[in-house]
Formats: sequence, C-alpha cells, structure tokens
Amino acid sequence: MENLKNKKAIITGGSRGLGKATALAFAKEGIAVAITGRNEKALKETVAELQSYGVQACYSVFDISNYEEVKSSIKTIVKTLGTVDILVNNAGIAAIGSFESMEVAQWQQIIQTNVMGMYYVTKEVLPYLLEKNEGDIVNISSTAGLNGNANISAYSASKFAVIGMSESLMKEVRKNNIRVCTLTPSTIETEMTVELGMLNKGSEENVLQPEDFAELVLAGLKLPRRAMLKGAALWSTNP
Repeated sequence: MENLKNKKAIITGGSRGLGKATALAFAKEGIAVAITGRNEKALKETVAELQSYGVQACYSVFDISNYEEVKSSIKTIVKTLGTVDILVNNAGIAAIGSFESMEVAQWQQIIQTNVMGMYYVTKEVLPYLLEKNEGDIVNISSTAGLNGNANISAYSASKFAVIGMSESLMKEVRKNNIRVCTLTPSTIETEMTVELGMLNKGSEENVLQPEDFAELVLAGLKLPRRAMLKGAALWSTNP
C-alpha cells in the first residue's frame, strides 16, 4: 500500500460536499491539503478543521473558469505547500433545465467551469508532477457522463467531456509514473444536489454520502505505484 503521509494535495471545490469530505479524509491520513473555491468564509472554516488534524492546510480563492486566476493561484499554492503530489479536480457546477429553456449563457458557463476549468487547473499543476516523474490526478466526472438524461444536457455534456479528456491524459502520462483516475459517482447527498432539488437532505437512509466518495479516492491513491485505478463508478445500494 502507498504511504500517503506527508504528501501534498490540491483539491478544487474543497470547502463543501465531496471536496471537503476528501480534504478531511486526506488530513486524517497526514496529507497536507490546499483547498480552492469562491467562498472565503467557508474555505477558512474548512482549513481550521483540517489543521485540527495536525497537517499543513491552506486555501486559495479563485474561479477555476478564469485561466489567469488559475495560473497565479496554483503558483502561489505550490509555493506555500513546497510541492504537489496529488490533484483532485472536484470543483464543478450544475443546473437543471430543458435543452430548449436553458439560457445559452448558463449552458456555456457549465461547460466553461466543468471542462475548461478542469483543463486550466490540470495544465498548471501537471508540470510539477512531470518534473518529479510521479503523481496522482483524480478527475471527478459523474454517471451523467456515462449516460445522458432529460433536463441535464449541459451538465451531462460537460461530464462526458471530462471522461474523454481524463482518459486521454492518462494515456499520455502513464510513462511518467503519473496516475490519472476518472471517477463517476452516482447521486450523492451534497449541498449542490440538495439545492438543485435532486435529493431531500437526510430523507433516505441509503443515499450515498460524501464520506463514501472520499473513501474511494483514498483507496485508489493507496494502491502500490505499480497499480493504477483507471476509473470507478460509485453507486448506492438504494435502487
């Protein structure tokens, strides 16, 4: 099993939901964590929780859909951490609406954030991993990236794109001892899914929780370096 203690990780969208759960799971393993997001108050609160586990933790406020912000912020984060070993591309947005009714600007923003944002962050982190000839990139897609569904065309299109981009990158950088994993979770009870009306908070006993997802991320990272989790789908036992 890979020893993760003292590794350095960057998690986008790390102040709530899947990102926060993953950051806390990392901290418990002794991993130093930098989280990103747009809500400084939430980021500060999460960093305080992370530091309670005795690890280095920091945050950066920026919009992943803005390349100039990404470039300067990633540089600052890596300088603060000293290096980077793990990138978790978690940040993303979603909206529900029919193909006809959704505004063009909203459709574009979902693609810009979920696809271009992930590309921007990965583009800026990748050189550090290539220089070390080692690292891990975990890209979060969705079951919506495997099968389209009504009223989520923009989100589904973005998550299909994430899978293609992620798998292409994986085949490029395997030779550099960099593992790229694409995860496709089903619906998980997070602030986003509750806000979108996809779930009622605490309404169903067997609904997936962010902590379940974090365990999957850790399991992939703990594999010996000779092994790579190319992808995994996480489903609840609740049909």
